[in-house]
Amino acid sequence: MRSTVRTGAAGRAAAAAAAAALTAACGAGGTSGDTAGGADPGAGGAPGTAGAAVGEPRVHATGLEVPWGAAVLPDGSVLVAERDSGEVVRVAEDGTVATVGSVDGVSPGGEGGLLGLAVDPAFPNEPYVYVYFTSSSDNRIARLEYDPQEGLTGQETLLDGIPAAGNHNGGRIAFGPDGFLYAGTGDAGDPSLSQDRDSLGGKILRITTEGEPAEDNPFGNATYSYGHRNVQGLAWDEEGRLYATEFGQDEWDEVNLIEPGGNYGWPEVEGEGGGDGFVDPLVTWTTDEASPSGAAVAGGSLWVASLRGARLWEVPLTGDGGVGEPTAHFTGEYGRLRTVVVTSEGDALWLSTSNRDGRGDPVEEDDRLFLVPLG
Repeated sequence: MRSTVRTGAAGRAAAAAAAAALTAACGAGGTSGDTAGGADPGAGGAPGTAGAAVGEPRVHATGLEVPWGAAVLPDGSVLVAERDSGEVVRVAEDGTVATVGSVDGVSPGGEGGLLGLAVDPAFPNEPYVYVYFTSSSDNRIARLEYDPQEGLTGQETLLDGIPAAGNHNGGRIAFGPDGFLYAGTGDAGDPSLSQDRDSLGGKILRITTEGEPAEDNPFGNATYSYGHRNVQGLAWDEEGRLYATEFGQDEWDEVNLIEPGGNYGWPEVEGEGGGDGFVDPLVTWTTDEASPSGAAVAGGSLWVASLRGARLWEVPLTGDGGVGEPTAHFTGEYGRLRTVVVTSEGDALWLSTSNRDGRGDPVEEDDRLFLVPLG
């Protein structure tokens, strides 16, 4: 295991002061698929619907190299997957960043590389870390053993053959409350894959920790829902409902409430379509307001990290599968936001930037991991 310290607590106070004074601008963009674009300055949402309990972000770590997936360990530290380097780093409670291993076979390029990361819910009794990455031929999910002293070892491919391309690779993985591993995939630039229930592209997948389809999946394979364009956020509420974020093309980004076997419409529908067997989204944003990537549930709200929109969206949950009026936080203050996860205590969020992914306007401290207090 390499234990080189990449950044640490000593520079965090200065970084925090610098970050507070910075506004990271976004360049002109095109479609909403990880694409940079102009962020309107308005916060959005109705006053009083959300946001009163959100504190100012505090810089916890700096100098990350295109962070993508992140997962919290029982000790409160965070494992972070770096997209282009193919490395996994551990961010300690004091902000120290150390490499714990590399994932073999990562082939970065465009939106591909080392993407999602999840820790086994039975960790450390089941000492495994799961990753989603782009190889030279496909996207795949692998499992590695993780020991705090030895780092990552014993890589094993669980699922391959997920379509890959320069963009629309999906990449988010997360364990559901049912113990199965879910994966959001993209259409890899071929919209026809999304409606093909035998293809792994344009889907939400649900598999066991051995890579097999969950026995009660709706179609007898790994597909859990279909008709997706590019899913990069997965989160569950207290009742076990699954919410997913999805990149639109030219008009509408989405938050969807996922139903087993549901058809979410792409490429026939972008945004609300109505009828014809398609499930309409709970929330839509214009593509310059969002490009929604990571998602997390905490404090009665769904939190969505937005790339092109350069803001953290808060979507209040009504408790019955519905949503309130979304509110935007930190619009334009920190640049592109990729991943949001709940801390081990549940009273704050970890929030990462993605300003060095080739589409942002990075500052010296990028990429950064912030701690956002709640309550």
